[in-house]
Amino acid sequence: MAKVELKQPVVQEISERIDGAQGLVLVDHRGLTVQQDTELRKQLREAGVFYKVYKNTMMNFAFKGTAFEGLSDLLNGPSAIAVSKEDATAPARVICEFAKTAKNLEVKGGVVEGRVIDVKGVEEVSQIPSRDILLGRLLGSMQSPVANFARVINQIAEKDGGAAAPAEA
Repeated sequence: MAKVELKQPVVQEISERIDGAQGLVLVDHRGLTVQQDTELRKQLREAGVFYKVYKNTMMNFAFKGTAFEGLSDLLNGPSAIAVSKEDATAPARVICEFAKTAKNLEVKGGVVEGRVIDVKGVEEVSQIPSRDILLGRLLGSMQSPVANFARVINQIAEKDGGAAAPAEA
Protein backbone atom coordinates (compact mmCIF):
# COMPACT_ATOMS: atom_id res chain seq x y z
CA MET A 1 0.00 0.00 0.00
CA ALA A 2 1.22 3.48 -0.81
CA LYS A 3 1.68 6.01 1.97
CA VAL A 4 -1.12 8.17 0.59
CA GLU A 5 -3.59 5.28 0.85
CA LEU A 6 -2.62 4.76 4.51
CA LYS A 7 -3.04 8.45 5.35
CA GLN A 8 -6.38 8.96 3.60
CA PRO A 9 -8.50 7.20 6.26
CA VAL A 10 -6.93 9.35 9.00
CA VAL A 11 -7.61 12.56 7.07
CA GLN A 12 -11.17 11.33 6.46
CA GLU A 13 -11.63 10.61 10.17
CA ILE A 14 -10.47 14.12 11.11
CA SER A 15 -12.74 15.63 8.45
CA GLU A 16 -15.73 13.73 9.83
CA ARG A 17 -14.92 14.82 13.40
CA ILE A 18 -14.69 18.51 12.51
CA ASP A 19 -17.64 18.52 10.12
CA GLY A 20 -20.40 20.45 11.86
CA ALA A 21 -18.25 21.17 14.92
CA GLN A 22 -19.43 24.08 17.04
CA GLY A 23 -16.15 24.42 18.92
CA LEU A 24 -12.59 23.17 18.50
CA VAL A 25 -9.50 23.82 20.58
CA LEU A 26 -5.97 22.97 19.44
CA VAL A 27 -3.51 22.15 22.24
CA ASP A 28 0.11 21.15 22.77
CA HIS A 29 0.03 18.26 25.22
CA ARG A 30 3.79 17.87 25.74
CA GLY A 31 4.83 17.35 29.33
CA LEU A 32 1.54 15.96 30.61
CA THR A 33 1.90 12.88 32.75
CA VAL A 34 -0.10 9.79 31.89
CA GLN A 35 -2.29 10.45 34.93
CA GLN A 36 -2.95 14.06 33.84
CA ASP A 37 -3.70 13.00 30.26
CA THR A 38 -6.11 10.34 31.49
CA GLU A 39 -7.88 12.86 33.74
CA LEU A 40 -8.11 15.40 30.90
CA ARG A 41 -9.59 12.82 28.56
CA LYS A 42 -12.11 11.78 31.24
CA GLN A 43 -13.25 15.38 31.83
CA LEU A 44 -13.57 16.03 28.10
CA ARG A 45 -15.52 12.82 27.56
CA GLU A 46 -17.93 13.76 30.39
CA ALA A 47 -18.48 17.13 28.69
CA GLY A 48 -19.26 15.41 25.36
CA VAL A 49 -16.01 16.53 23.74
CA PHE A 50 -13.96 14.36 21.37
CA TYR A 51 -10.19 14.57 22.03
CA LYS A 52 -7.40 12.96 20.05
CA VAL A 53 -3.78 13.47 19.07
CA TYR A 54 -3.17 13.58 15.32
CA LYS A 55 -0.19 14.30 13.13
CA ASN A 56 -0.05 17.93 12.06
CA THR A 57 0.14 17.06 8.37
CA MET A 58 -3.04 14.99 8.64
CA MET A 59 -4.87 17.83 10.40
CA ASN A 60 -3.55 20.29 7.84
CA PHE A 61 -5.01 18.23 4.98
CA ALA A 62 -8.35 17.87 6.81
CA PHE A 63 -8.52 21.61 7.61
CA LYS A 64 -8.01 22.74 4.00
CA GLY A 65 -11.09 24.38 2.55
CA THR A 66 -12.94 24.51 5.88
CA ALA A 67 -13.49 27.10 8.61
CA PHE A 68 -10.60 25.45 10.45
CA GLU A 69 -8.03 26.33 7.79
CA GLY A 70 -6.91 29.32 9.88
CA LEU A 71 -5.46 26.87 12.42
CA SER A 72 -2.88 25.57 9.93
CA ASP A 73 -0.34 28.16 11.08
CA LEU A 74 -0.58 26.79 14.62
CA LEU A 75 0.21 23.22 13.62
CA ASN A 76 3.77 22.98 14.92
CA GLY A 77 4.98 20.63 17.60
CA PRO A 78 2.75 17.91 19.03
CA SER A 79 -0.90 18.78 18.62
CA ALA A 80 -4.20 17.41 19.82
CA ILE A 81 -7.71 18.60 19.06
CA ALA A 82 -10.74 18.80 21.31
CA VAL A 83 -13.96 18.99 19.29
CA SER A 84 -17.59 19.48 20.29
CA LYS A 85 -20.53 19.37 17.92
CA GLU A 86 -23.06 20.25 20.64
CA ASP A 87 -21.62 22.96 22.91
CA ALA A 88 -19.31 25.52 21.30
CA THR A 89 -17.76 26.50 24.62
CA ALA A 90 -17.22 23.03 26.13
CA PRO A 91 -13.73 22.31 24.71
CA ALA A 92 -12.40 25.72 25.75
CA ARG A 93 -14.06 25.56 29.17
CA VAL A 94 -12.71 22.11 30.07
CA ILE A 95 -9.22 22.64 28.66
CA CYS A 96 -8.70 26.09 30.21
CA GLU A 97 -9.93 24.83 33.58
CA PHE A 98 -7.61 21.82 33.35
CA ALA A 99 -4.66 23.98 32.24
CA LYS A 100 -4.85 25.85 35.55
CA THR A 101 -3.59 22.74 37.34
CA ALA A 102 -1.55 21.22 34.49
CA LYS A 103 0.92 23.95 33.56
CA ASN A 104 2.38 21.87 30.69
CA LEU A 105 -0.87 21.91 28.72
CA GLU A 106 -0.58 24.76 26.22
CA VAL A 107 -3.54 26.11 24.30
CA LYS A 108 -2.60 27.05 20.73
CA GLY A 109 -5.91 28.42 19.45
CA GLY A 110 -9.35 27.35 18.39
CA VAL A 111 -12.47 27.81 16.35
CA VAL A 112 -15.86 28.73 17.78
CA GLU A 113 -18.87 28.63 15.48
CA GLY A 114 -16.69 29.00 12.37
CA ARG A 115 -14.50 31.82 13.67
CA VAL A 116 -10.79 31.25 14.34
CA ILE A 117 -9.67 32.57 17.72
CA ASP A 118 -6.28 32.92 19.40
CA VAL A 119 -5.25 31.79 22.89
CA LYS A 120 -6.78 34.88 24.51
CA GLY A 121 -10.02 34.26 22.62
CA VAL A 122 -10.10 30.65 23.83
CA GLU A 123 -9.67 31.88 27.42
CA GLU A 124 -12.53 34.36 26.96
CA VAL A 125 -14.79 31.68 25.47
CA SER A 126 -13.97 29.40 28.41
CA GLN A 127 -15.61 31.95 30.74
CA ILE A 128 -18.98 31.56 28.99
CA PRO A 129 -21.27 29.16 30.87
CA SER A 130 -22.54 26.05 29.13
CA ARG A 131 -25.66 26.14 26.99
CA ASP A 132 -27.69 24.32 29.65
CA ILE A 133 -26.72 26.84 32.33
CA LEU A 134 -27.56 29.75 30.03
CA LEU A 135 -30.95 28.23 29.19
CA GLY A 136 -31.62 27.71 32.89
CA ARG A 137 -30.79 31.34 33.60
CA LEU A 138 -33.04 32.48 30.77
CA LEU A 139 -35.95 30.40 31.99
CA GLY A 140 -35.34 31.61 35.54
CA SER A 141 -35.39 35.22 34.45
CA MET A 142 -38.58 34.63 32.46
CA GLN A 143 -40.24 32.81 35.35
CA SER A 144 -39.33 35.40 37.99
CA PRO A 145 -41.66 38.22 36.82
CA VAL A 146 -44.57 35.80 36.42
CA ALA A 147 -43.99 34.38 39.90
CA ASN A 148 -43.74 37.86 41.39
CA PHE A 149 -46.95 38.91 39.62
CA ALA A 150 -48.73 35.82 40.96
CA ARG A 151 -47.57 36.61 44.51
CA VAL A 152 -48.84 40.19 44.27
CA ILE A 153 -52.23 39.05 42.94
CA ASN A 154 -52.41 36.43 45.70
CA GLN A 155 -51.64 39.04 48.37
CA ILE A 156 -54.27 41.39 46.95
CA ALA A 157 -56.82 38.56 46.91
CA GLU A 158 -56.00 37.63 50.51
CA LYS A 159 -56.21 41.26 51.61
CA ASP A 160 -59.52 41.81 49.80
CA GLY A 161 -60.81 38.45 50.97
CA GLY A 162 -59.96 39.27 54.60
CA ALA A 163 -61.69 42.67 54.41
CA ALA A 164 -64.73 41.35 52.53
CA ALA A 165 -65.49 38.57 54.99
CA PRO A 166 -66.20 40.80 58.02
CA ALA A 167 -68.32 43.17 55.91
CA GLU A 168 -70.73 40.34 55.02
CA ALA A 169 -71.05 39.11 58.56
